[in-house]
Amino acid sequence: MEDFFQLFDPESSTYTYVLADPATRDAVMIDAVDSQFPAYSKLINRAHLTLRFVIETHTHADHVTGAGALREVTGAKAATPLPCGISPADLQLEDGAELRFGREVLVAIATPGHTVGSMSYLWRNKVFTGDALLIGGCGRTDFQGGDAGALYDSINGRLFTLPDETLVYPGHDYKGRTESTIGVEKVQNARLANRSRDDFIRLMGELGLPRPKRMDVAVPANQQLGLDSHQA
Repeated sequence: MEDFFQLFDPESSTYTYVLADPATRDAVMIDAVDSQFPAYSKLINRAHLTLRFVIETHTHADHVTGAGALREVTGAKAATPLPCGISPADLQLEDGAELRFGREVLVAIATPGHTVGSMSYLWRNKVFTGDALLIGGCGRTDFQGGDAGALYDSINGRLFTLPDETLVYPGHDYKGRTESTIGVEKVQNARLANRSRDDFIRLMGELGLPRPKRMDVAVPANQQLGLDSHQA
């Protein structure tokens, strides 16, 4: 049976990932979106999964998480990066933390910079990078404690030190791309390849991106695992 699923929310261009132990069917879900709850429920039932953890890569500003609702329905534990300060979470993850589901292990890698609490996760030969490292780019660094220098260090010092063949699965893509590799991103990423730390900081400071449309609703809701999204 399948042990890896990649789902997509077209409104926010968010990827959600489900990883499963092929023998026990214990599973984890990374970066759930509240509006996709019916699709997640259908997948869990169809693939005979027991959801053990719902995991966040950071406090999202562009969509409301489905982690809280999934926890209520499935009994899974919510796991979030400690620096995000998401107090309702069952587990506050620090760098190197391991989440075990069945015989599988997911390892947390602190990758701050997009936000102060951003975290990536390594499973087998796959790394789930949230908004830190994107395909051909990276997350913005101009809110929620973002720091361009920290992001440069996270990507070059933590992610780019993984084997080149490691598959990269980002939190978003806006061009229909589903995966990359560490080796490809090292040499082809437009924001990072052959760019010094100072140049990267300068580039990120000059982006002038508009404020996320749902930020004022999404961030406070996500600090509560999405459970207060209708009141936010």
